[in-house]
Amino acid sequence: MRFRMTSFAGLRVGLLLAALLAGAAAVAQTEGLRIGAVDFGRLIDQSPQARMATEALQEEFAPRQREIAALQRSLQEKQETYQRDSAIMGETERLNLEREITAEQRDMQREQTAFIEDMDIRRNAELTRVQEALIQEVQIYSRAAGYDLVVANPLYYGSAVDITEEVLRRLEADFAAEDTGAAE
Repeated sequence: MRFRMTSFAGLRVGLLLAALLAGAAAVAQTEGLRIGAVDFGRLIDQSPQARMATEALQEEFAPRQREIAALQRSLQEKQETYQRDSAIMGETERLNLEREITAEQRDMQREQTAFIEDMDIRRNAELTRVQEALIQEVQIYSRAAGYDLVVANPLYYGSAVDITEEVLRRLEADFAAEDTGAAE
């Protein structure tokens, strides 16, 4: 019972806070403050910088993915051989094949776990790098456009305050300029 009252009280406080912020935003707009909102998830999904980072990660980890796929095929072949021929194999041959299969299963699981951990570490590092670049671009755009406040991922915002598209255009232009500069 106490939990429900606490969550209800939290809901009331949250609603009150949202109403106050909405009122403050309305007052700020009427007093000449420029407020913007940006959909950060959309920036991450659609920015060329994020796409390039994703492609680079896929390229970096492709050889290891191929190695794991080869291990899986080898293991699959040995398991099929065991299922097909175990009845006609000698005791020693059958036991050796069972040991090989067990050892390969362990190796493959170890490789998969290491691969996933390494990929997660690199993905998080790249995501952090991309997020920092996106934040910097939002700040540069906001200052240049004269915004007093920019909110990332608000619960609701109208199209009049949405600056996501403008920031995306700048990101694309910056990326094209970097790409052109690198090609020269």
